[in-house]
Amino acid sequence: MATLAVALTGNPNTGKSTIFNELTGARQKIGNWPGVTVDKKVGYTRYRDRAISIVDLPGTYSVNARSPEEKIVIDYLLNTKLDLVVDVVDSSNIERNLFLTVQLLEQDIPLLIDLNMQDDAARRGVEIDTAKLEEAFGMPVVETVGRSSKSTKKLLDVFTSTVMENYEPSQLVKDHIAKVHAIRASEKTDAQKDEEIIEARYALIDKVVAKAVTFRNVGATRSEKMDRFLANGILALPIFLLILYAVFQITFTWIGQPIADALEDLINDDFLNLAKDGLEAAGVADWMVSLVTDGIIAGVGAVLTFVPLIFVLFFCLSFLDGTGYMARIAFIMDPIMRRCGLTGKGIMPLMMGFGCGVPSIMGARALDSEKDRMVSILVTPFLTCGAKLPIMALFAAMFFPHNAANVVFAMYIIGMAMAIIVAKVLGSTLFKAKGSTFLLELPPYRMPDMKSVLLETWDKGKGYLVKAGTIIFVASVLLWVMSNYNFSGPCEIEDSILASIGSWMSKLFVFQGFATWEAGAAVLSGIMAKETVVATIGVLYGAGDVSTEAEDAADTASTMLQTGMASAFTSLSAFSFMVFSQLYTPCVTALGTIKKEAGGWKWVGFSAVYMFVIAWFVSLVVYQVGRALGF
Repeated sequence: MATLAVALTGNPNTGKSTIFNELTGARQKIGNWPGVTVDKKVGYTRYRDRAISIVDLPGTYSVNARSPEEKIVIDYLLNTKLDLVVDVVDSSNIERNLFLTVQLLEQDIPLLIDLNMQDDAARRGVEIDTAKLEEAFGMPVVETVGRSSKSTKKLLDVFTSTVMENYEPSQLVKDHIAKVHAIRASEKTDAQKDEEIIEARYALIDKVVAKAVTFRNVGATRSEKMDRFLANGILALPIFLLILYAVFQITFTWIGQPIADALEDLINDDFLNLAKDGLEAAGVADWMVSLVTDGIIAGVGAVLTFVPLIFVLFFCLSFLDGTGYMARIAFIMDPIMRRCGLTGKGIMPLMMGFGCGVPSIMGARALDSEKDRMVSILVTPFLTCGAKLPIMALFAAMFFPHNAANVVFAMYIIGMAMAIIVAKVLGSTLFKAKGSTFLLELPPYRMPDMKSVLLETWDKGKGYLVKAGTIIFVASVLLWVMSNYNFSGPCEIEDSILASIGSWMSKLFVFQGFATWEAGAAVLSGIMAKETVVATIGVLYGAGDVSTEAEDAADTASTMLQTGMASAFTSLSAFSFMVFSQLYTPCVTALGTIKKEAGGWKWVGFSAVYMFVIAWFVSLVVYQVGRALGF
């Protein structure tokens, strides 16, 4: 028997993904739709000896093909042979949800209408007569509560027993479709046609609702009562900042970072030493030992240490999204974020950039429009992440010992200011034609479905590990070769290809005040990982192994003051170097993540080049203006 092909469609926040996860569990494949960064989810299950393939289409409010999500939905439904198209409807907001239902029926797409969230509808006093709704549309109707195993079985029963060829649109729907065709065939302007069609759709929805739905007055709902506090004009922002702080602490202090630190010790100490001892005992050549340990294990290990942060962060974000609070965040921050060229949803990915750029870039997928996603991806690396902080702390402690905190804070301000400026510029130039849509919906508060939260966390974490990890592997090997070889063969690092390129790069920084090959090499190594800038400087100036932790900056600064670094930089050139390090090309891990999220190498190249140019220009201005002012 052929596999049953099912597609789930519906508005955002209807419980569609929860149903998908309940039906398919871990039997899912997650990728991207061709040409876009929108997730493509395909899952599989088996029921009564019948194989079932289920596609979870992107949530959308319409199928006008104005956004990537809308285009994906309508193209897939019109061009794919399907046994069932399930329109998942939020029963508590049935009037709004039926707008998409009517649009799909206009396209001659037979639908199984799933009245989901029956529990929320009951709390809101919404009673739906399923038989009358089925009669009004001429399509089969089923009632579900997304997370219920009983509902899951009911859906599977319906999937395996429903034959859509037995159904046809009701006369009410046929009359509506004829009216829409007549409007489109008229000689009115496109704007007039669109307005009349929308009016016709709402007129049909009013008739259906009047026939099949009863509304009882049950007073303020639980969500409305909670919003009086959580979405209060005075309290909303402080509460949001407190929640954001908690997410930050959970990810980068309490849970994520300790696991990351333990994993780093396990990889870079225990496993690396074990591998080194094993290779040496086996008589492997020294260069191969160095390649495996210093190149591959150390490089790929840098990726793996990010994984706990990724998983913890996305668990927190998925949990918040499941509660319905993420929509409130967008509501609270939208007026502020619009001044930066983004919508309210853009605040969370940007704020995460202060911890690590990688999960911040990945977090941009939560944004509604392609414009907002791309702008967020391209400006997030300007922010001061945890890997940049050791650079700032070291240079501030060395050259500004009495104002170190103020200087580091200035770097944070410079990063934020540049992110805002570039977001405005990109939004009004490169992505102007794409537009930015923002439909605000406040779903009811609910306890998240933990299966969905965990599956979403796993999918995102796995995607980062696989995609970014492959790029890091190649980059690690390349950097090792550049650090240990020149064109004559093996050599010390000061005679290596890295040093030669660093010497060439130093010529770019003549007018920034740090035209030394050591600074050039450190800048180059920073593209691999920003934390390596401090380690590279330590090695090149003869200090050996120095700490790359920000909290050790004072001790590291004391050590470095005894080296040639103290005379290689002035206070002004050090500040210029800090500004450059703050703004220039993201690390390879971030670039790999940009490749995955933006969907092409061109955006990797664009990010690498445009940020380098901006950093070069701003550091030039800083140094030259500083000299003119007598610093």
